[in-house]
Amino acid sequence: MKRIGVIAIDGPAGAGKSTVARELARRLGIRYLDTGAIYRAVALWLDGRGVPPCESPALRKALNDVTVRLENGRVEVNDADVTDKIRTPRVSDLASSYSALPSVRERLLALQREQALAGPLVADGRDMGTVVFPLAPLKIFLTASCDERANRRWKELKERGDAPSLEEMKASLARRDDQDEHRELSPLRPAPEAWELDSSNMTVEQVVEAVLRRLLGDEYAG
Repeated sequence: MKRIGVIAIDGPAGAGKSTVARELARRLGIRYLDTGAIYRAVALWLDGRGVPPCESPALRKALNDVTVRLENGRVEVNDADVTDKIRTPRVSDLASSYSALPSVRERLLALQREQALAGPLVADGRDMGTVVFPLAPLKIFLTASCDERANRRWKELKERGDAPSLEEMKASLARRDDQDEHRELSPLRPAPEAWELDSSNMTVEQVVEAVLRRLLGDEYAG
């Protein structure tokens, strides 16, 4: 089989990056790096300690004290399991605000790159192909319409009994898109060589199949 390095998947919130990345990693038998969970966990931890999303000595000190562990689908920050707490619209907004800060990105950049030293992986986020893994052999920019992304996220939260209205979900995603696209540091954008894939009218399985065909070419048997 073709040698697989890093598969970098970027795109806006609600595009299905994490779901696709997890399934792709499972199908390929390689690791999945949930970078969004890392940022969400750190954002939740900083907010819980009253550290505002702006550069300050307090922020830098707090970042030196935080550790994040990802294992078996669970997320721990300083030994506390926050897996369920980080999957809310509020924490999504917090993560976007904190992730725009140089100190936060610097603290987590090395951690993410170190993960690739242990072997092939699938990584999803906002700047995997542009900043974190610029030499990744396959870069994907996965997107979908705002309405479709809002509907997906709303259904996901509704199943957990924690859903806002659909209109609130659309407004939250629109704010998140604006923050991610216009921040000064590592704005959300496709890498020049990224394959842009619109999943608005595709199922997760269809997206995964399309990526596998793109990655493996003639080797892919379906």
